[in-house]
Amino acid sequence: MTQANDRQAAAQICCSVSPDFPAWLAQSGGSLVLSTYQAGKVATIGWDGRQVALLMRQFDKPLGLAVEGRRLALATRHSIEVFADAALLAREYLEGRPGLYDALYLPRVSYHTGDLNAHDVAFEDGGLVFVNTRFSCLARVSYDHHFVPVWRPSFVSDLVPEDRCHLNGLAMVAGRPKYVTALGATDTPGGWRENKASGGVLIDVETGQVVVDSLSMPHSPRWHEGRLWVLNSGTGELLAVDPETGRYEVVCGLPGYVRGLCLAGPFALVGMCKIREKHIFGGLPIQQRLERLTCGVAVVDLRGGSLLGLFEFTSGCEELYDVQFLPGVRRPTILNLDKPAVYEAVTNPDSSYWLRASQQRPVDGPPTPSTPLAAGTGGGGESNQMDTDQNGAPRLPSAIQEAGLPPERESLLDSGTQF
Repeated sequence: MTQANDRQAAAQICCSVSPDFPAWLAQSGGSLVLSTYQAGKVATIGWDGRQVALLMRQFDKPLGLAVEGRRLALATRHSIEVFADAALLAREYLEGRPGLYDALYLPRVSYHTGDLNAHDVAFEDGGLVFVNTRFSCLARVSYDHHFVPVWRPSFVSDLVPEDRCHLNGLAMVAGRPKYVTALGATDTPGGWRENKASGGVLIDVETGQVVVDSLSMPHSPRWHEGRLWVLNSGTGELLAVDPETGRYEVVCGLPGYVRGLCLAGPFALVGMCKIREKHIFGGLPIQQRLERLTCGVAVVDLRGGSLLGLFEFTSGCEELYDVQFLPGVRRPTILNLDKPAVYEAVTNPDSSYWLRASQQRPVDGPPTPSTPLAAGTGGGGESNQMDTDQNGAPRLPSAIQEAGLPPERESLLDSGTQF
């Protein structure tokens, strides 16, 4: 097999859905966005009125996601990126298929952090706070520095780039950091690895106290409707925690290494992973409980712990990091800086425009003025054909779409195109 074929095979993404997932998504009034650093993608899972639609974009090691109104934040290998929804431009994003999207997330700000191994990220008082895993601290973005440290666990004695406890998850309460998760209460370089299967902790940021210990690689603490939730990743369980007593109940067990949690009303959206790196993730309880693990997103009813639906990646994507719900958005798309349309879109508080030329300039003649294309109008210009399913943007195959998305497995091919 050639190197080109190797790359194409590696990029092939296959997925399936459970029979109940389309119905849940249709009535949810929103859509999902998720990150997979293993596949190097940010994915949106939307609903177009009759079927589930998947779109994936290329990013460099995407990890934590945060949503605040029409803004979206993303932690990547070397930066924290902020996107804003240019809703007025979304309808005309694909000139040949107007109305395909109802939200268009455009890159607005990039904070160059360096390789901090940033994990969870959150909006805070008009700024951003994130988990700086390499330096074992919470940090804020800065105009002047790669990061500004704001808190670290009491058991970590120094601010050094040694990943001493693998701090990873962050829960905000009333707009402020309140709870974090770490894979160990350790203070040596990579010290958390020795007891990763049962050394995890949930910490109260304000008091510095460990709320729960003896967890198995915990991630994704979240505060929702007056309750604290956390994923006990190594056991595949969603927990509801009483922060006053440290007691918790198991809401449900899922068939994967769970990571990435979003609460929407009475539902939990839980990311699930397979386990690739045995030297880091080997020997966990979930591997002893289940022979086969699943990668995808589970919809869980918090009122009883039942599984309501499942979106599964069957190949090409084995690990997720974060999941977010986009309320009121049914069919979103997101652009990276490789997409030419990023440089054609212009927004201001009062109006939005596509700066697409309606006429081509003659090679040897005088310049012909371009006509800005206002959002919501027609017009000529360059088409983003790369985004259609015939030209590389992965969407659920028509065979699944027409059949109402039965749970059979079908292929989503990303043929080496950078999204």
